[in-house]
Amino acid sequence: MNCDEARPLVDASVDRELSAADEWRVREHLAGCAQCRREAQAVQAISKATKSAAYYRAPEGLAARIAAALPPVASGGEAGFAQAADARRGRRPGWSGLSWPRLEGFGRGGGAGVGTQSAGFGWLAGALLVLCALGFAAALNLRHSAAGGEFVDEIVSSHVRAQISGRDLDVISTDKHTVKPWFNGRIDYAPPVEDLAAAGYPLVGGRLDYVGRERVAVLVYHYRKHVVDLYAFPPGDAGPALTASAPPRTHDGYALARWQAGGMTWWAVTDAGPEALTGLQAALDARLSGN
Repeated sequence: MNCDEARPLVDASVDRELSAADEWRVREHLAGCAQCRREAQAVQAISKATKSAAYYRAPEGLAARIAAALPPVASGGEAGFAQAADARRGRRPGWSGLSWPRLEGFGRGGGAGVGTQSAGFGWLAGALLVLCALGFAAALNLRHSAAGGEFVDEIVSSHVRAQISGRDLDVISTDKHTVKPWFNGRIDYAPPVEDLAAAGYPLVGGRLDYVGRERVAVLVYHYRKHVVDLYAFPPGDAGPALTASAPPRTHDGYALARWQAGGMTWWAVTDAGPEALTGLQAALDARLSGN
């Protein structure tokens, strides 16, 4: 990747919007290009300043006050309510049988008319605020669901990419005392490394990968003739919120499991069956708990 290819991707990299493969290529280029690295640092500074700006939370009870400001709904529905209001005011229904409240005195300077006008605009503004709040909540929910699916896709893509490329191991060793120190200085946390050969999961090495736009430690085990990638994340940095261990499941033909143990959040991926991950989790948990 040259500078012309990397610079348009810097903003997306800072915003964590690149695929794992593109993120890897951009970071490799930045490591050897001082000019692009300065531009990336400037973008990061702007992003940090924006995120640190003051945040104003809506006051307590706002939702209740908005709901209280809305007019009551008649049993006949919105159309029935509007028609009843029209009948009381002696006017014909507006478009599609619905009508806005009549703002008597508008433009005539009448005191009573001003009060009616203010009330009309008040409930309309309240209704718009409620709709905006509901839309925002729905958007957040959809985004959270999409983010969870994207994270699982990244985990599986990372595993598949490593197998296809033949670069699934950066450090090759069955000795945990060789694999664990290799991560020192390459990531900002120290993952526990255990050889689980006695349980049928011999350690064969480890590597670094990019998942969730972050550098992550991957421990590589064998299970019979299958490869099992075990991703070690610091708690809170493992994609969707993890409130409890999730049982193994399949995604695109690959088995996945996630759980917390030893101060880490673990994700495991393999092309073997889900039972392989159940055994791996049990063996690792027992070793980390000292059993």
